[in-house]
Amino acid sequence: MPVTTQVSRGSLQYEEFYGFAQSPFTLAPDPRFLYPSPSHEEAIRQLLQTIKRREGVAVLSGDIGTGKTTVCRTVLEQLDMKLFTSLVLNPFLSGEELLREILLDFGVVSREAVRSGRIISATRHELIATLHEFLTSLVPIGASGVLIIDEAQHLSPQVLEEIRVLSNLETNQTKLLQIVLVGQLNLLDLLRQPEQRQLDQRVSLRAVLSPLGRLDLEAYVIHRLSVAGEMGQVAFEDRALDVILRASGGVPRLINLICDRGLMIGAQSDARVITTQMINAAVISLGLQSASLKRWFPQLRVPRLASLFDWRRWTNRVSS
Repeated sequence: MPVTTQVSRGSLQYEEFYGFAQSPFTLAPDPRFLYPSPSHEEAIRQLLQTIKRREGVAVLSGDIGTGKTTVCRTVLEQLDMKLFTSLVLNPFLSGEELLREILLDFGVVSREAVRSGRIISATRHELIATLHEFLTSLVPIGASGVLIIDEAQHLSPQVLEEIRVLSNLETNQTKLLQIVLVGQLNLLDLLRQPEQRQLDQRVSLRAVLSPLGRLDLEAYVIHRLSVAGEMGQVAFEDRALDVILRASGGVPRLINLICDRGLMIGAQSDARVITTQMINAAVISLGLQSASLKRWFPQLRVPRLASLFDWRRWTNRVSS
């Protein structure tokens, strides 16, 4: 979560100062804050369609901080109630641990069975057979399973082979388990390796998230302010948004960090408009100087936390 600080009015935080119900630029993957940029909206559409059609394996990739986990949670919220889902956030599991995690999420085994160690003694073959039996039992009621694995670029070759085996769980007519691999862009390179050829050939969708452009960045900021409950009590200068774009490269996570820090600085000076100077100070304090700032001030150092919010001292150096 972004760090918040007290502002000049006693213990008042910027969320209270600007009338927010919650932090508008939280780093938590809350689907309510997802801005549907063209690439994000298309990725969600394609994933939902692929899952509905039970096409086997899908891949969602994107650079660090582009919102992959938020997209996953958004997709999960929109799935049909007949779909049993397993969201695996730890990619460093062994093959057997992955199988146990899936069975636990699907409700086939209980947490008590896991805690007591009874399920630990089950062999890989028994775990797969149990999963296959459960998924097959869903067919008569029109239900199926969905497995989503986050940070999949860290999966070991052994687990990737396990996923290939799971992708073969099917009837004569349909796949029993839809698998979605989510990871950074190097996940695509990992799947292209010769030893992963069999799994790569089973991928029916490769969706990629892109950074935001200037128009989408502005809409993104307005969207998050609105979701957080802002009632027109704060705005960002157009030039400030330009600085945010240059410093963040359009990556949502970096946009959140800069805007969050900019709001802290603005509230400290009782400002209702977040200016270019404030955003420059926020960028510098986060160590995210744009190329132009680095060129103008090559020796500029990030201020210590104790003086972080004495923003006038830093903006004067930038604007002078």
